[in-house]
Amino acid sequence: MAVKKSLAQGPSSLSLDFKPRNKLKRQMLHVKRKRAKDSAHRARRFGIKKDEAKNPKLKEERLRKNIPLTLERKRVWDDADSDVEDALGVSVDVERIKRQKQEEEEELNRPLDSDSDASEVENDDDDDDDADSMLASSDDEDEKDKEDADNNRARGRKPSSIPSATERATSPSQSTRSTNLNLAPEALAAKFPSLFSPESHARPSVYIRRSAHAHSHKFSIREIAGFASNRNYTTLVILQEDSKKPAGLDIVHLPKGPMFHFSISNWVEGKKIPGHGNPTEHWPELILNNFRTPLGLLTAHLFRTLFPPQPDIQGRQVVTLHNQRDYIFVRRHRYVFREKRETEKSVVGTDGKEIKGAEWIRTGLQELGPRFTLKLRRVDKGIQRASGQEWEWKGGMEKQRTKFQL
Repeated sequence: MAVKKSLAQGPSSLSLDFKPRNKLKRQMLHVKRKRAKDSAHRARRFGIKKDEAKNPKLKEERLRKNIPLTLERKRVWDDADSDVEDALGVSVDVERIKRQKQEEEEELNRPLDSDSDASEVENDDDDDDDADSMLASSDDEDEKDKEDADNNRARGRKPSSIPSATERATSPSQSTRSTNLNLAPEALAAKFPSLFSPESHARPSVYIRRSAHAHSHKFSIREIAGFASNRNYTTLVILQEDSKKPAGLDIVHLPKGPMFHFSISNWVEGKKIPGHGNPTEHWPELILNNFRTPLGLLTAHLFRTLFPPQPDIQGRQVVTLHNQRDYIFVRRHRYVFREKRETEKSVVGTDGKEIKGAEWIRTGLQELGPRFTLKLRRVDKGIQRASGQEWEWKGGMEKQRTKFQL
């Protein structure tokens, strides 16, 4: 009987191999295993916390290695080539290419003042493959880059100031930085001169319903664009509805195009946003974030033409178009500067340090709405025709999830 009793109680250790036949005992055993696992995990976390409190360098080392593997980190770039800077279907970082060319020109034009400088130039010419590739590297390649950087320091080489593609993708500041519209390639600006001209800005707009006139349905978009162009309008915006909700947005840059087709998702009216504010008629400021490829810069210049060059600062309204994974998130806020509360943290810069002069300043935001998400589907040549429309770029052609077009 003693043997049977010991077998009925099960093993003393909470091993994963033991599985009693009784359902209630299986549930109790599962709870014990889960509690033991949680307590061990909690003890390990508190042990790490105590060690980091004694040695802060351990925390810095852990945070440096603890980088989540997101799609932005695994982003794949096309080969950097000057001949494809104006190609809309090529995913290259225009800003990085510009900076790399500038550094190469400075390296060639730099005078040789001493023997040390000459030796540095010789070392740079011996190995040109140390420059970062536009392709996003994996963790093994990151370790290889670090070893190459250490070797360069040991040999006395000057490290490059151009961040690698992986460093740009993983940095939180790089994903929220404003787009530099002056980096547009010359070939792209020559291809779309009306979009890249500094005088192409919006004028006061007029909203006309398609059903406002009895015979309005007889006119095509091409004819309506001609009417608007004769009246000195710069852009024709067509909003499409589905079940009383906006579903598409077509933007025609007058007088000759191009024409952009966007799809709209996640539409939320301003009155349905919790704590929303009431918009005013002031011209808002415009923020364009994370448009880095030639197609992204072209799209950013399109939205730039929709807003006046001089906003009404006294209105304190701002429209943000944030590009992430080829989705453009549109938000409209009103901002206010106020004093920082004692319980709040100070404003920090991209390096994680407090910004001098802004230690006691905080910014408050109130969303005005509406909020929605845009997805670029196609860029047409010229203005829409009845049939046989030619296009500059068409979405859905790239099947690789880690390659983005904007």
